[in-house]
Amino acid sequence: MCFPIFFICLTAVWGLFCGNAKAQVADTSRHKPAADTVKSHHLKEVSVRAGRISSRNTSATPLQILKGAELEKLNSFSVADAIRYFSGVQLKDYGGVGGLKTINVRSLGSNHVGVFYDGVEFGNSQNGQVDLGKFSLDNIDEIALYNAQKGTIFQSAKGFASGSAICLTSRQPHFEDSSRSAGKVSFKTGSSGLVNPSFFWQYKLSDNTYSTFSTEFVHANGRNKFRYTNGVYDTTAVRQNSDITAQRAELGLNGKLPDSSKWAVKGYLYNSARGLPAAIVSNKFDSDERLWNRDIFMQSTYNKNFGDRYSLMLSGKYANTFSHYTNPDITTTTGLLNDRYYEHELYFSVANKYKINKFWDVAASADYEWSTLHITENDSAKYKFAPPIRNQLLTALATELHFTRFNLQANVLGTFVRDKVPVEANSDNKTEYTPALLFSWQPTESPDFRLRGFYKSIFRLPTFNDLYYTFVGYATVRPEFNKQYDLGFTYNRTLHQQTLVYFAIQADAYYNQVRDKIVAVPGADLGRWSIINLGKVHIKGAEVNAQATWQLWGSVLLNTGISYTYQQSVDVTDKTDLNYNQQIPYTPVNSGSVLIGAEWHKLAFTYSYIYTGERYNQKYHEAANYMPPWYTHDIAFTYATKLNSHKLKLTAEINNLLNQYYDVIYNFPLPGRNYRFTISSTF
Repeated sequence: MCFPIFFICLTAVWGLFCGNAKAQVADTSRHKPAADTVKSHHLKEVSVRAGRISSRNTSATPLQILKGAELEKLNSFSVADAIRYFSGVQLKDYGGVGGLKTINVRSLGSNHVGVFYDGVEFGNSQNGQVDLGKFSLDNIDEIALYNAQKGTIFQSAKGFASGSAICLTSRQPHFEDSSRSAGKVSFKTGSSGLVNPSFFWQYKLSDNTYSTFSTEFVHANGRNKFRYTNGVYDTTAVRQNSDITAQRAELGLNGKLPDSSKWAVKGYLYNSARGLPAAIVSNKFDSDERLWNRDIFMQSTYNKNFGDRYSLMLSGKYANTFSHYTNPDITTTTGLLNDRYYEHELYFSVANKYKINKFWDVAASADYEWSTLHITENDSAKYKFAPPIRNQLLTALATELHFTRFNLQANVLGTFVRDKVPVEANSDNKTEYTPALLFSWQPTESPDFRLRGFYKSIFRLPTFNDLYYTFVGYATVRPEFNKQYDLGFTYNRTLHQQTLVYFAIQADAYYNQVRDKIVAVPGADLGRWSIINLGKVHIKGAEVNAQATWQLWGSVLLNTGISYTYQQSVDVTDKTDLNYNQQIPYTPVNSGSVLIGAEWHKLAFTYSYIYTGERYNQKYHEAANYMPPWYTHDIAFTYATKLNSHKLKLTAEINNLLNQYYDVIYNFPLPGRNYRFTISSTF
């Protein structure tokens, strides 16, 4: 079904394109006035507000972007909330402001998603996942999702090492007139006892150097009503132990040197204490699980162009992560479960690009990462745990041919890993080589329509938790491999009309093969599951994103966007198994979203709709494991005005307008109708 949908869209856009190709081919310079028209209708900014399609349509990999004004208008509290609007994404949300939130893209799993902040990856050797709920939008200027990898060969080796990449870009400096400083203060409050003040400040130290400081405080009791039914009776209860108190602080320095090179240094601190709401099972509505986190890192980047041919990029990072988890419901040999984890990471990267001639570039990059995980002495004895040390070297060789209407990229990634555990005589060494091939083609003279596609082979290493955190010794787990295939198109057009001003669409069909999938299966102790390699998964799907901008009645601007994902992710491990060729857990066949935004003078209105189709929470498709579709309607009203030299903004949001009770993860109910109010001012 997914492939007919894809080719119908392709045929329709091709027909629309060809019908206008003659006039456009006659004089390609007409695209420059079109850009001026876009500017006159504020489309340079509005095209982003309308949806997630980037105007950078030369990328060989599917790219979805949210940035600037669009992020401000979305009913989103964190990066995780915003990413829900991207196609092909499944969010695992354990509920409320404090609930853990991870994502996977195209059913490859959370461990195949690389998260980069200002070009440097967030690492987590312990469990390989990043909680996107802890990243506020107050200091984020852009969120970009790339399938496979970024569409450039000039990047760190880690940029080639994941199945998809989420790139977060912090706010860039913007100083008006002769001002040397700029900033913003904001305060959010609302349901579940939310209190969230934030502060952002930029200061120009010199003409070529500026500093940034961003901080926020989050507190919420997390209590919200939910509906629970066990097939016999229904009840409405209040979610407990979902509170959070968190602080975040970031300090950055950016600058340019006389030789036109650029540098940046960033320090980051995140500290939180939260309750972990348990699954609602056997009429138990409360939990005493607690989690404390402290994340500290410092990172630095340096970029320099040596003439027109050679470019150099350096980056480095040190990260120190602490987490403390307690669960009085689990008893160990030394008492109640009370674990403390300490993770250290040291990372260096060098990337080089050389321009051989006007159409041929080559690049080479190398990354080194050292990471280790410790737990407290009592916990170490309890779990027979010896601190592992992982040394990882990544090397990437890449080349790109770029012509006027055709781009071709190829790269091979070498991964060399050495794990050392003190109690083992020998180290565990792994070496893998994984290639990728990407292309982008403009069939005619008009740049509006492009075809693209890629093939990528990639794998993920077992994490420290997968390998070493066990009651019974060390697990023997192989890396998990996947192969990705993608074919799609993009079409962007500016129309010389008063009503429909801009239209864009992109669609992709894809096929993924997963081998040696790493899964957890229940063991004798429910506090610890066994980690094994199990099975093969084949994933077929199609994604469509469309957006349009409309100029109505002179001063009313309407932005519309829609996304749809069709996906079959089936288990093909064993033909004799009952679940053979069945959809894997928590993966809907159909999902999508709608965004509508209207602006009139100082007022703005935003409506968003998210739909997730039916799915199953276990691999066996039976009535007890069935989860019905869920959907939410969110609305927001914004009033913006100028008060002297300050920009004042007031926003009121109603999320889950129809008060639907639903679970993203089975027995972890999410909030019903809830409210949020924001006041912010620049200075």
